[in-house]
Amino acid sequence: MKYQSEISRRRTFAIISHPDAGKTTLTEKLLLFGGAIQTAGAVKSNKIKKHATSDFMEIERQRGISVATSVMSFEYKGVLINLLDTPGHKDFAEDTYRTLTAVDSVILVVDSVNGVEEQTRRLMEVISMRKTPVMVFINKMDRDGKNRYDLLEEIEKELKIHLHPMTWPINSGKDFKGVYDLHNKSLVLFTAGTKATDEDVVEITDLSNELLDKKVGEHDASTLRDDVELVDGVYGELSVEDYRHGNTAPVFFGSAVNNFGVREMLETFIRIAPDPQPRQTTTRSIAPGEDKLSGFVFKIHANLDPKHRDRIAFLRICSGKFERNKYYHHVRLDKDFRFSNPYTFMARSKEVLEEAFPGDVVGLFDTGNFKIGDTLTEGEDFFFSGIPTFSPEIFKEVVNKDPMKTKQLEKGLMQLTDEGVAQLFTQFGGNKKIIGCVGELQFEVIQYRLLHEYGASVQFNTLPFYKACWITSEDKKKLDDFTRFKMQNIAEDKDGHLVYLAQSEWFLNTERTNNPDIEFHFSSEVHK
Repeated sequence: MKYQSEISRRRTFAIISHPDAGKTTLTEKLLLFGGAIQTAGAVKSNKIKKHATSDFMEIERQRGISVATSVMSFEYKGVLINLLDTPGHKDFAEDTYRTLTAVDSVILVVDSVNGVEEQTRRLMEVISMRKTPVMVFINKMDRDGKNRYDLLEEIEKELKIHLHPMTWPINSGKDFKGVYDLHNKSLVLFTAGTKATDEDVVEITDLSNELLDKKVGEHDASTLRDDVELVDGVYGELSVEDYRHGNTAPVFFGSAVNNFGVREMLETFIRIAPDPQPRQTTTRSIAPGEDKLSGFVFKIHANLDPKHRDRIAFLRICSGKFERNKYYHHVRLDKDFRFSNPYTFMARSKEVLEEAFPGDVVGLFDTGNFKIGDTLTEGEDFFFSGIPTFSPEIFKEVVNKDPMKTKQLEKGLMQLTDEGVAQLFTQFGGNKKIIGCVGELQFEVIQYRLLHEYGASVQFNTLPFYKACWITSEDKKKLDDFTRFKMQNIAEDKDGHLVYLAQSEWFLNTERTNNPDIEFHFSSEVHK
């Protein structure tokens, strides 16, 4: 295995959570540890002009939410960490699902005040399906939240995952005094408003030591002794194998905004998180240690730099070594391309890189050749499997408010829907443009970006559709007849695939019953 030393020092993971659980704050603290940034930005405070490093789109900075997945790389103790920060908002779940195809493990942030929320459940379903290893960071321990035992029980029950506490909290809310590190047998003390430093760590290998009473008080010391005895009795030592197979999730308690409890998690992460893993393709499984390059595009972002109207395709490298200015095979287009300015990212700032290895995410300058799910190889033809496009749930017709800007609108719609935030359909036999999204907020983002990035002004008119289904059939005549009879409900997606737009569940079920020779698909594998 040619590049084994490079592969084994890489960790590629995503941070996921419900909105407002503190995910972007945690991202920033990890970057601080890696020396990638000097000061943390305040995501929501308009008084402070430093914004969160990972929120680089104008609309994100205005609203204080992450709507696009950011990619950031940094080093910590000789380990190269590729961190993908995902949108927490449910309307952007599709972007998050696709990002999960590009990582080897996940950190899930849970708010200790609100516990498990709706979006967390949906994300965990996707992670469980893939058996992706998960670590849990229970955030906001310095706020009055749920009882720690109740919280662990709730997470296990709701997310159907076995937890394994690695640190244990001493109180919570205004009485929060810190955590006991069960693995390193040390006490990490918390003082509100200060940063956790080495001085706050006290080694206490024996909990009967009187030093514990001095540091946290007799009552809390006694509670901690009981808690640790119980936790040790129930959980014992963490099985790294169980974690890597996605069966057990190590749990850490802390407060991201105070940079507390983050270091303990990061140290464990670099110790046990998996390095780049094999990936399944349409022909075979690709091992990271193979000599020849392969990788797939999981995200496209237009106008990362508003001044230059650029478009970047994010490529996850799965095997071999990526080199600048070398020709690679674009499987779908059956063409060879070379990249003179491939990028590595630190959120908005990017640096040209000479080479990259499995686990790395490379930004490729794109003039419209890439779509989500595309594969680059050194000659072999295959596609990486499991990169989905989901059926949208809200549909709106695009109405051009400025006919002089038709060209700009066409270009904007093509580029923005290439990014995967929304899907573009064209009514069959006509030219009505329909955008399908998972949530309302996406329409706001598209409208804003069309105006500010392309100068195109649009209005959206809601359409009475319930779901989009891709339709296929072995019998061409039956498919032709169906599309002719149902023309009002038929559209084509950007790749020319036929889509049936159902007005309601009843209509959809009726059509499926009446047309047994036609298959209705709720997701389209992107390279179909």
